[in-house]
Amino acid sequence: MTTRSARRTRTRTLRVAGVGAAALLTLSACSSSDSDSSSSSSPKSDTSASSSPKLSGTVTVFAAASLKESFTALGKEFEKANPGTKITFNFGGSDTLAASITGGAPADVFAAASPKTMAIVTDKKDAATTPATFVRNQLEIATLPGNPDKVASLKDLTKSGLKVVLCDKTVPCGAAAQKALDASKLKLTPASYEQDVKSALTKVELKEADAAVVYKTDVKAAGDKVEGVAFPESAKAINDYPIALLKDAPNTEAAKAFIALVQSAEGQKVLTAAGFLQP
Repeated sequence: MTTRSARRTRTRTLRVAGVGAAALLTLSACSSSDSDSSSSSSPKSDTSASSSPKLSGTVTVFAAASLKESFTALGKEFEKANPGTKITFNFGGSDTLAASITGGAPADVFAAASPKTMAIVTDKKDAATTPATFVRNQLEIATLPGNPDKVASLKDLTKSGLKVVLCDKTVPCGAAAQKALDASKLKLTPASYEQDVKSALTKVELKEADAAVVYKTDVKAAGDKVEGVAFPESAKAINDYPIALLKDAPNTEAAKAFIALVQSAEGQKVLTAAGFLQP
């Protein structure tokens, strides 16, 4: 009786062990299958994460008037390199542009002609990134072709009867001109104050003024329409140009890419060729 009982117990134990082994085999197979499935799908996840999204849409750039030629060229390069994108510019006096941005004008990027005008935007927390200086600019006197009034210095602009125009003092080029005049202890009453550097230059191009204090880059862009006269005091009034992504930028990724182009070696090449100084 004892022997039969022992046999039944042994048989029962073997059956349980068999069931347990089968269960373990099944679990192992499932685990292996899940592992294979996971490992085979992971490269797809990595690939999709590493691939950069294609840029598209419009990027609106508010930029100082003195950047018109170089930024227009960079905008064309950007569009060519990124089919499906469009760069739209709003050029003008930096103070006016800054006021528009803080007033709610939709824009992606702001490139100002001075840290002071950029501060109008950053003080209102309307910049998404810390402004970075990407170029610098120096003043020069623009005269009529051939320099008929023989302007050779900043002091010559104070001659009686000479019609001189300046940028408004709230505009970076005007603030820089005033700084240079103050450093030279000179007083100059201009025929007019213009809202941006291009407007001041146009007065000379149209022969509505004999001279204007503008940037070297603007004199260079004007070609033979004006003649440039350098003056040493300009070294004391060089403007830094900061650029920043704006807080409510409608097209953030493309805007970041445009800023990257401006700061790149390629961008710097275009800007220095236009007469800008490296930061």
